[in-house]
Amino acid sequence: QVQLVESGGGLVQAGGSLRLSCAASGRTFSNYDAAWFRQAPGKEREFVATITRSGGSTDYADSVKGRFTISRDNAKNTVYLQMNSLKPEDTAVYYCAARHIFNRGGQYNYWGQGTQVTVSS
Repeated sequence: QVQLVESGGGLVQAGGSLRLSCAASGRTFSNYDAAWFRQAPGKEREFVATITRSGGSTDYADSVKGRFTISRDNAKNTVYLQMNSLKPEDTAVYYCAARHIFNRGGQYNYWGQGTQVTVSS
């Protein structure tokens, strides 16, 4: 089992920046790929970014490419999401997720509780 706890959300003006953190515990986190998802009110949860176990490969949703950066520090068992040039449409609850490397291609099966990000215009 892996436990994930997000932090760093808040209220920011459009054009501003936030950095989200996801602290993992319970297992060797370097054996897990990680990702960020988000869910806006009335919408389905959507993929934001993913990073492999070593941090050597990342991928992003088109809507955040060039503005968001996912990274990780396995020594601290933490994944980050640096969000720059924020837009009102980035407003959502942001969730951290993880899946074991043996489960690549499958769904993420470990989730945090979420952190609210609100971008005002």
